[in-house]
Amino acid sequence: MELVGALTIFLAICLVVLTAKRKMSSHGRLPPGPMPLPLIGNFLQITASQTFNSLVKLHEKYGPVFTVYFGTRPVVVLCGHDAVKEALVDKAEEFSGRKTMPTLERTFHEHGVVFSNGERWKQLRRFSLTVLRNFGMGKKSIEQRIQEEAQFLLEEFRKANEKPFEPTYFLSRAVSNVICSIVFGNRFDYEDKEFQALMEMMNNSFREMSTAWAQIYDIYASILKYFPGPHTKIYDILEDMRLFIAKRVKKNQETLDLNSPRDFIDCFLIQMEKEKNNPTSEFNVKNLELTTLNLFFAGTETVSSTLRYGFLLLMKYPQIQAKMHEEIDRVIGQNRAPNIEDRNQMPYTDAVIHEVQRVSDLIPMDVPHMVTRDTEFRGYIIPKGTEVYPMLSTVLNDPSKFKNPRTFNPGNFLYDDGRFKKNDAFVPFSSGKRICLGEALARMELFLFFTTILQSFRLKPVVPPEVIDTTPMESGFANIAPIYQMCMVPR
Repeated sequence: MELVGALTIFLAICLVVLTAKRKMSSHGRLPPGPMPLPLIGNFLQITASQTFNSLVKLHEKYGPVFTVYFGTRPVVVLCGHDAVKEALVDKAEEFSGRKTMPTLERTFHEHGVVFSNGERWKQLRRFSLTVLRNFGMGKKSIEQRIQEEAQFLLEEFRKANEKPFEPTYFLSRAVSNVICSIVFGNRFDYEDKEFQALMEMMNNSFREMSTAWAQIYDIYASILKYFPGPHTKIYDILEDMRLFIAKRVKKNQETLDLNSPRDFIDCFLIQMEKEKNNPTSEFNVKNLELTTLNLFFAGTETVSSTLRYGFLLLMKYPQIQAKMHEEIDRVIGQNRAPNIEDRNQMPYTDAVIHEVQRVSDLIPMDVPHMVTRDTEFRGYIIPKGTEVYPMLSTVLNDPSKFKNPRTFNPGNFLYDDGRFKKNDAFVPFSSGKRICLGEALARMELFLFFTTILQSFRLKPVVPPEVIDTTPMESGFANIAPIYQMCMVPR
């Protein structure tokens, strides 16, 4: 009797395995990868709390293009400069789709410019780029706004009187005020309680998206979504931020002048009015709120996190900071504010900023992509709708493009004669059709904030430089800089 029972269980397991394999084989002719198990996929090969490290190990075994299963979801993983470029640039249209991470799905539901697809995405991206440019992105007007905000930030640093402080919220408030001036039409006072609460929510949500639990949920959402858990914290935080934006939208609606838009929200409301009789229009309140949330979040957290990592790296390598001081003093001096035109005369500073972005490796796996149609890629067939992870970290650390990639070295972006050297493996903003909307703004902010701060201050650590640890406090969706104390010493 026991033998019959054991045989029945064995046959049932075989049937499940065969059914799963048949189902998985229907996914086109995907690149090879580890054999998945029914329901749990590659659970044995992927440590869910260390998704990136697990995928890098599989890259070493299976090469630059392979398939893993997150539960029952097939995910094509791309590693290294050549594979990522071939997909995102050479086959840009096919790889231009977007998959929303399960931790964010409840908030966005494929709305807003970052997480939408198809015609919705095209309308929102085209519109957002136009409005950002009209409000000065990449132009003199936004440069002046950044310069002005940098002066407010310097004043806050002076108030510290060379005493140790933790820089996170100083930086996030300053950077956020730049994007706030575009999307909300005004900056906030650093002591504004609502603004401080917003910055705390943003910082917490960015960190929560990278925790071990968030990574586990993003892989096994099909099972875990039925259970309570920490994954709901991200939704709750983002919902509070959306409600803040909804309040601003309502306020703008009450005072809207169709002929005189004050900010991004006004421009969107005017477009909604223009297209109110168009049944295919994507200009509605939901897309307005979530696109504004996308811009507000990305325009704050990416640059402020890079500055925070940059400060830590410059304290760890004081000789590099000293060379930046020398170039700032020689090109700009102490009698005027830095401007963006200075960048062409400051190759070393420009190289350091690029190297900070490369080493901080902010979004190591990119935001997940999706193929928009059945796509032939390197002899394989990737079916429409398949999730794709372009591993940006493996591009930024590709040994064929960067010498000693695990070392912080501004020389990666300098010729032997000191001129700035471009590198097409520099992809912190991703590449292709889904490249970051605000790249021009972010590049301008990073240069102006770094040079303005270093013109006035020396960054001093509270521990010896050699013991500074730059290991991220969380490494998942993002690499979150460790929390640290520092001093600002006037020069």
